[in-house]
Amino acid sequence: MLVLTRKAGEGILIGDTIRVTVVELKGGGVRIGIDAPGELKIYRQEVYDRICQENKEATRWNLADLKDLSSTLSGRKADQ
Repeated sequence: MLVLTRKAGEGILIGDTIRVTVVELKGGGVRIGIDAPGELKIYRQEVYDRICQENKEATRWNLADLKDLSSTLSGRKADQ
């Protein structure tokens, strides 16, 4: 991990397309600005961790639940 000291108004570049700037130091927190291409997804760490956890949970299907869902969907097709 690279650790740098920056003051408000200073920043760093990541590659040629990402600029991270310290906007403000306030109440023990740091406000940063990120200038990056629009197609690049940027998440807060806690949000990204939650997305990963929910994706893992979504892959854990209970076979009984899958059979129930299949039966329910089959019943709907017959009713239509």
